[in-house]
Amino acid sequence: MAGNAYETGVYRNFFAEIKKSPEEIEQKIQAAFADFFYGDEDTRIYHPVGTDMGYLEDTGNHDARTEGMSYGMMLCVQTDRKEEFDRIWKWAKTYMYMEDGENEGYFAWSCKTNGEKNAYGPAPDGEEFFAMALFFASHRWGDGEGIYNYSGQARQILSACLHKGEGTRPGAPMWNRENKQILFVPGSPFTDPSYHLPHFYELFALWAEEGDRAFWREAADASRKYLAKACHPVTGLSPEYGEFDGSPADRKMPWGEKHNRFYSDAYRTAANIGLDYIWFGKDAGHYGAPLRMMRFWKTDLEATRCVFEVDGTPVDQPVLHPLGLLATTAQGALTVENDGSKDVDSDWNVAKRWVQWFWNQPLRLGERRYYDNCLYLFALLALSGRYRIW
Repeated sequence: MAGNAYETGVYRNFFAEIKKSPEEIEQKIQAAFADFFYGDEDTRIYHPVGTDMGYLEDTGNHDARTEGMSYGMMLCVQTDRKEEFDRIWKWAKTYMYMEDGENEGYFAWSCKTNGEKNAYGPAPDGEEFFAMALFFASHRWGDGEGIYNYSGQARQILSACLHKGEGTRPGAPMWNRENKQILFVPGSPFTDPSYHLPHFYELFALWAEEGDRAFWREAADASRKYLAKACHPVTGLSPEYGEFDGSPADRKMPWGEKHNRFYSDAYRTAANIGLDYIWFGKDAGHYGAPLRMMRFWKTDLEATRCVFEVDGTPVDQPVLHPLGLLATTAQGALTVENDGSKDVDSDWNVAKRWVQWFWNQPLRLGERRYYDNCLYLFALLALSGRYRIW
């Protein structure tokens, strides 16, 4: 069951391993995607605009974010929804893309739902997901013209991410050129563990501009080593923001908050590790982190009762996205091999319980559903073997 789907073309179906039938799995996936894209006002995230655009709304903040837009594109290419993909991409290029100034070549991380920019700064997780989704679209559907020349657009994004600030080009890159780590924002002196996607960088090393491919190979290696340090050796928890040495970023941000705890951004780290395991299977010591997390909490209810320091100290603060936390932890179970053990406390049975807990959950309803349900759909695809390299 070991990873390396890139070489083998075999993607693990964890749901089948816990005895879910192909019909049950298909029904669950189709129902979730139908609600996410076209459900009623208490369930859907996606909104078509005119004849050829659409956006995904952060329902808690009532805006459109590069995080959600790029997630939407990835969900669409994975499920062969070309019309919705093209609509989302055109909205992003029309309203979010910045054509001048120090952030030329990047996307504004937040816009009002009418397209007006809320900010003129980018968030690097959006750019890396845009680029990966575009490469997959190129390979699945073929390149078109203009903004629908998917592979060309992806290479332009990645070139900006690495080469801003060089020569006469204004601004700062999204990766630290020395240590090869992605930055929280361009030019920042720290990173975000959940932004580290070594399984994406392996593919960028094949498909980006030829002169940048060596960098992406090194970035994949650097991110795996970073994640091994950023995930606590006992709990497996990672912070929202981290220093380059893997320690939590124990610094107050300009907006007055600290982000050195295991909180909303950090939930994605386990999911990313799970997908890296399935796609490439190159362990740098980070693949053990999701199991440590599952063992630390023991139950899904314990995981979602409060916020935690990365060492496991509970913090008297409510979890904002409990379904997202459950979904990403379950996706991290992809790192645990099915050895058929009957011992209730075996690694396999611990992982199996988390996937079953996730399976039992419906989509989140109401105002705060956006982030949770994006992570829910990714976990559905990953655990059914349908989050694939195209």
